[in-house]
Amino acid sequence: MNRVSVDGLELLWVSLVLLVPRQGNTHPQCLDYKPPFQPREPLVFCKEYAKFGCCDLEKDDQISKNFYNIMDHFDYLGYVTCAKYIRTILCQECSPYAAHLYDAEDANTPMRDLPGLCGDYCTEFWQQCRYTISLLTDNNATAGIEEDRNKFCDLLELKDREYCYPNVLSNDKLNANLGDVWADPEGCVQLCLQEVANGLRNPVAMVHADDGTHRFFVAEQLGYVWTYLANGSRIDRPFLNLTRAVLTSPWAGDERGFLCMALHPRFTVVRKAYVYYSVSVKKEERIRISEFTLSTDDMNQLDHSSERTILEVVEPASNHNGGQLLFGHDGYLYIFIGDGGRAGDPFGKFGNSQNKSTLLGKVLRLDVDHNDNLDPYSIPSDNPFIGEKGSLPEIYAYGVRNMWRCSIDRGDPITGQGHGRLFCGDVGQNKFEEVDLIVKGGNYGWRAKEGFSCYDNTLCRNSSLDDVLPIFAYPHKLGKSVTGGYVYRGCQMPNLNGLYIFGDFMSGRLMSLKENGNTGDWEYKEICMGKGQTCKFPKLINSYYKYIISFAEDEAGELYFLATGAPSAAARAGVIYKIIDPSRRAPPGKCSFKPTHVNIKGKLIHFHPKEQFVIDKKPTTTAAPTTTTRTKATTNFPTPPAAVPFTTMKPTRRPPNTKPKTSAKSTRTRATVKPARTRATVKPARTRATVKPATSRSTVKPATTRAAVKPAMTRATVKPTRTRVTVKPATTPFNPASTQKRLTDTATIALTTSWTQPIMARPGNATTPYRQKQTSSYTTVTPKPGTPVTTPSRRPSQPTSPALSQPTLRPTVRPSPLGVSTNRPQTTPRPVYWTASPKPTSKSLRSSFTIPKAEDNFLNGQSHKVDTSTGNRVNKKGHGKRRRRKHRTGSVRLISTEQLSDRGRVEIYIRGEWGTVCDDLFNSKAATVVCRQLGFPVALRVAKRAELGGGGGSILLDDVECEGTERTLLDCKRAKVGKHNCAHDEDVGVVCGYHHDEDV
Repeated sequence: MNRVSVDGLELLWVSLVLLVPRQGNTHPQCLDYKPPFQPREPLVFCKEYAKFGCCDLEKDDQISKNFYNIMDHFDYLGYVTCAKYIRTILCQECSPYAAHLYDAEDANTPMRDLPGLCGDYCTEFWQQCRYTISLLTDNNATAGIEEDRNKFCDLLELKDREYCYPNVLSNDKLNANLGDVWADPEGCVQLCLQEVANGLRNPVAMVHADDGTHRFFVAEQLGYVWTYLANGSRIDRPFLNLTRAVLTSPWAGDERGFLCMALHPRFTVVRKAYVYYSVSVKKEERIRISEFTLSTDDMNQLDHSSERTILEVVEPASNHNGGQLLFGHDGYLYIFIGDGGRAGDPFGKFGNSQNKSTLLGKVLRLDVDHNDNLDPYSIPSDNPFIGEKGSLPEIYAYGVRNMWRCSIDRGDPITGQGHGRLFCGDVGQNKFEEVDLIVKGGNYGWRAKEGFSCYDNTLCRNSSLDDVLPIFAYPHKLGKSVTGGYVYRGCQMPNLNGLYIFGDFMSGRLMSLKENGNTGDWEYKEICMGKGQTCKFPKLINSYYKYIISFAEDEAGELYFLATGAPSAAARAGVIYKIIDPSRRAPPGKCSFKPTHVNIKGKLIHFHPKEQFVIDKKPTTTAAPTTTTRTKATTNFPTPPAAVPFTTMKPTRRPPNTKPKTSAKSTRTRATVKPARTRATVKPARTRATVKPATSRSTVKPATTRAAVKPAMTRATVKPTRTRVTVKPATTPFNPASTQKRLTDTATIALTTSWTQPIMARPGNATTPYRQKQTSSYTTVTPKPGTPVTTPSRRPSQPTSPALSQPTLRPTVRPSPLGVSTNRPQTTPRPVYWTASPKPTSKSLRSSFTIPKAEDNFLNGQSHKVDTSTGNRVNKKGHGKRRRRKHRTGSVRLISTEQLSDRGRVEIYIRGEWGTVCDDLFNSKAATVVCRQLGFPVALRVAKRAELGGGGGSILLDDVECEGTERTLLDCKRAKVGKHNCAHDEDVGVVCGYHHDEDV
């Protein structure tokens, strides 16, 4: 290759690097795409990053060895002159801004071999030690550019003056409070989320077994409880199914139903679970607390026949049911019951909450371990009202309205401070929501007080009230239904330690409180979703469904919250989010755990996230539309958002069949975002390899690391025998050509002429697991707004001003995952995503929301057209040439050994082939979908276990569950295409007809 073509390739590669779009809001990020950390042990070599950076002691040692191997090429004078430059450049892998310095923030652009330098520093490096560049990198683009300062610095310089080295160290804006929890100028804490589970129907509770398995159990309001493993997969058999007993309805905001579950604190030994749910007994609504025993045959299922009723309380109204169970650190069971419902606690002279002769409006404490005379529970001896005339001994605290979600503080992991504190969110009436610390014997003021203010003036002025004030209360301009949370005591996010995180069901706000150690006051900060690049880390999102139902804590102490976009027990709109702090992580390996083995009976349903990760979102050139209008705050609290206009934005997708870019840079394929991307080509001895003259070595390195694929590339270098290189500082530039032959003079360099840039898979929406390669991009159609969804809070209905009315939920029509078309009407409105994005007010208590681009498979009504003309059609010989019809994806047919059109084995057309359907969960509703698609109005019977013949091809669908309204089986709930655990002796068959009374 001649010199001209080499220069052209070099310039092409340099231009590609320089054309990478710069982000003006760069954030700390390591080469493994994760936040920086404070090393567990101080660094020895790259000491400047010992407090906060991207290297642990092991990585620091690798860099140190690499440095000394390189310096073996220098004599004393060369060592003195160049050592500082080489050390500085190598140590930038430890910089908290390493990802930006190496162009690693965007997975679709090539990563640099060397960190980006500022222009002045690059000139200084060129003047002093220009010839050392070949020792720092194996990139062939560096050959022959040492003599040209412009080419040299075009390769090494980072044009962004604010973030290049060394300016990045002196940038006060970047380095102020580096590693602290991020907050906007108004103090709104910016956090991110990770999607953990989806498709749930009003997930009301999540608890962990605390048995080393790190599994957790999620309860739905309908009465199902599901088991999730540490890897995110769900067991298909429910842990508990009380749907036949639970009293609830599909009405939006119905407070009745399965409300909570608590596992015994010694679950591995006692093997008992306690549940809190609504029942109807002789047309009388009650709260029931029951005990279940774990099945002897399955560690992931309760014995449904073992139910023992612990307590039942009659509910005068359908709201204010309470709904919290938990075990305290004292081993006792705490039960939180509402005041009985209606508005203002109108029962009796003082209301239920102040009446200690009723269990309504109370916190109860029971001993479920030591029962005398076969009673379901006993009374702890130190309960505060034992022996008090007219008081029930179960009462631990009183004067509560409708406490929704309480938690026990694990305490500081080092000092133990806060251990055992009991936090609760108590839903208010019509002015204030409050957060309380529950103490033994405490009176929490309702109905005399609501928050800090009086509600019933007569009771409020009673000197004997002696109520416990909340630690925090907020007005209804911020939210109308508090959801209590947890104090973070996990390991992965050290900055959040001691932060109490909670939310509001109606407004969708995420909030936090932090205790001031000096004054004892609780300081409030709102939580916002990270903007810009804040959440640009693997698997992170920055939006969530509005209705925050509950918070949870896993076995390791990490925090989650459960939310939904349609607050109905019948809507599969529920999602579980893990809370992530993007500002700092724990050192690698510190928080690792190995879950103990879980014996599984049944099948695992693997988790597929639906939302698009921030790291995969393409930058837009136009500003996002404003979706929130505000009025200026007139008090210390901001005004709530007015009626919010919602728009549905089209998801950004990479066009198919994108041609790869070409460059002189050796092939660097960055196909996926790897969690541990290190500079794999930097070996401990970073020297040019000595190659025998007659030997040509071709090295192909894997594309998953930062290795170059170099076909037929010879880097033959004659290494001198420990020849020291003398460098004359400043006046005579260091030139190793005086002591050893130059690389270009001793070997022929075969430069690669192109580098490939793969098309990245774009995760994030519900259809990703089933989507094939597309030949054209999807189009999202946004219909006109539908009718608003009325969502009552956990309190009696109150008059609502127009400014506080709920937003209209817009249905979104989009193509099906596999290109199938149906005309199924939408039955569930698409929920709106809400993501807090602050706007300055008088204080930091504010909220605004935007709409993300993700799609919801469960909530979207899909409108498709189905071609049924080819279903069950057999082309026979003897009829001349017949034009073969192209089958639509999702078409079904019945294969009958007797060639009957109305019965046979079900086959479906997917991915260009016909395959069978397995019968695990196939029911009559699914059969109706098949028959209706084939032109029959009625499904007469489902035939299972290959009764109508077994197939011989692929088994394409399994676990098919339909509602009966779908037009194709692909619209039904099902396993991933091609995923099954069955054989052809389980192929499903269907018998269709025109009337239900037909003889089958």
